[in-house]
Amino acid sequence: MTLAALLTNAWNKEPVIVVSCGIGLLGIAVPFISPYTKYSGMINSAVPYTYPVPLRDDGNLPDVPAHPREPKGRNLDWLKNL
Repeated sequence: MTLAALLTNAWNKEPVIVVSCGIGLLGIAVPFISPYTKYSGMINSAVPYTYPVPLRDDGNLPDVPAHPREPKGRNLDWLKNL
C-alpha cells in the first residue's frame, strides 16, 4: 500500500484527524525552517539572564532616590501640600 493510498483512505474515513495530524506535524517542522528562529536566538543570547539591582538608599545618600519612582530623597512634603 502506497503513502498516497494510505492518505486517501484516511482522508475518506476521518478527515478531521488527518487535518489535526497535519497541523501538528507543521507545528513541529515550522520552527526549524523559519527564518525568525535565527533572529530570536540572536536576541535571546544578547539579553542577560540577570539585571543590575537598583541602588537602594540606606540614609547616607540624600541625593539618590530610595526607589526609582520616589522623588529625590525621602522628602514627601510635596505630597502633604497637595
